[in-house]
Amino acid sequence: MERNRLIATSKASFSVVVWGASFIATKVALREVSPATVVWLRFAIGVAVLGAVVIARKQFSLPHGRELGHLILLGFVGISFHQWLQSTGLVTAQASTTAWIVATTPIFIALLGWLVLKEELGWASVAGIALAAAGVLLVVSKGDLTSLAGGRFGSPGDILILISAPNWAIFSVLSRRGLQQNSAARMMFYVMGIGWFFTSIHFFLGPGIGEIGQLTSTGWLGVWFLGLFCSGLAYIFWYDALQIIPASQVGVLLYLEPVVAVVVAAALLGEPVLCGSLLGGGLILLGVWVVTRSA
Repeated sequence: MERNRLIATSKASFSVVVWGASFIATKVALREVSPATVVWLRFAIGVAVLGAVVIARKQFSLPHGRELGHLILLGFVGISFHQWLQSTGLVTAQASTTAWIVATTPIFIALLGWLVLKEELGWASVAGIALAAAGVLLVVSKGDLTSLAGGRFGSPGDILILISAPNWAIFSVLSRRGLQQNSAARMMFYVMGIGWFFTSIHFFLGPGIGEIGQLTSTGWLGVWFLGLFCSGLAYIFWYDALQIIPASQVGVLLYLEPVVAVVVAAALLGEPVLCGSLLGGGLILLGVWVVTRSA
């Protein structure tokens, strides 16, 4: 049993590190091709990896009826639209800033529960949300809150990334029903496949196949990292871990994701590590912790 928990913890940790580095890999690929091309290639690889796992585990079956409609909605919200927001946002947003903002997703899940499901939101949760909001302001302003008074709210990309956080919260809430009825690998295979179909429309009407030739070995390294590890293995490992370790324990590891992003972004992209951003990031993580503990 202890060996299984150790393997599960290792898988979850691998997923968190990979997801933390995904923002940097995206920035690397975006130096050479457009967001549409990066997303299309990333999920082409991810769909192939998940499809192979679903077939190997003998979990393949065709969706139909209401399930198909649900998967189409998830594919658009969680893959096509979400990745458009993040990849387009990363053209101008820093990878480290993006990771801190994305870490606020549990805050938006709590707010959705309050607004839609009429779940109770206690004073501790309200305080946590306020802390996280203050943290976001510090992060996007890079510690210079006076810039916000002048109407300068970070870069255009920061705004898109900020929209992506509640969008992923919506996707997470909508996914709960599917995860109760399906294996995670099967559901993600169809969600990713449908999302990839939507991105294909954007890709072929936009840059098209010709742009792929602009990728150098460095760009391809970023794309393969995104597709094989971030969109393929990380999802499989994460949900495998959840089958053995309680979600509350596995979820704690997600606090490491923005930290990984900051370190890797500084090392590979030369992004500065600013005291104001670190303070803001700390407030975000503290706020998220307070909200999730109060739930």
